[in-house]
Amino acid sequence: MIRNRPILKARALSFIFLNLACVLVWSGIGWAQVHRTENEHTAHYLATLLNVGRLVVERNQTLINDPRKGDKGFTPEAFEQQAVEEFLHQTAIDLNRLPSDLPSLAKAQLPLLLQSSKEVVADAQFVINQRGIGYKNFIPATFGSQAARKFSNRSHVKIKQTALNPRNLKNTPDAYEEQVLNRLAAQPALHAPITEWIDDGKTLRALTPIYYSQDCLVCHGNPKGMLDISGYLREGAQEGDLAGAISIQIPANSP
Repeated sequence: MIRNRPILKARALSFIFLNLACVLVWSGIGWAQVHRTENEHTAHYLATLLNVGRLVVERNQTLINDPRKGDKGFTPEAFEQQAVEEFLHQTAIDLNRLPSDLPSLAKAQLPLLLQSSKEVVADAQFVINQRGIGYKNFIPATFGSQAARKFSNRSHVKIKQTALNPRNLKNTPDAYEEQVLNRLAAQPALHAPITEWIDDGKTLRALTPIYYSQDCLVCHGNPKGMLDISGYLREGAQEGDLAGAISIQIPANSP
């Protein structure tokens, strides 16, 4: 029995190391899953914020297009206040006081998107405040495309407005986006994002659908084929039809 003690001790140590290895493996798997979930939440928050910016522009459209008024007061600061209030209403998250339990990626990217959005409004001040001109072409879609582009140029996270038949060719869908957009167009309105990990889990793709509201039909509705106020051909869309999506890509190794 005495001679077998080293063997028993070795077996005990092997058992301990095996269990420790299992714990580490499962801990790694658990951490990876948490990291993926946090990135998915971040994608949702970013899409929501961009859509909130579009909504703020839409709510101020009559003011922006008022030809009788010069200074509209729709400044970057006014935009920010309205966007922060609407984002808080939709998510219960105060962009001025980000909660401690928010994913670290969201803490870094949400302020960046808000700043990019404010800069788009700042860049458009001359156009917005022109007197004697009605339609300014500063609409939700224009704002969204410009804000997404500014943000994406500064971040490893990519945001894009896309549609099956985009008026702005920079919003042309890639192969993955086209596939998802066709799926969305063939089913009833889905207000939750479609989220998938592709490239063997290396990339998160998230598409949040956008549907035409009644206000959108002024340019995108009937009569189909007639020029709208912006000079584009009307699509003949109906309220609730798929207009496009906010597409987000996040690499799996994002911090």
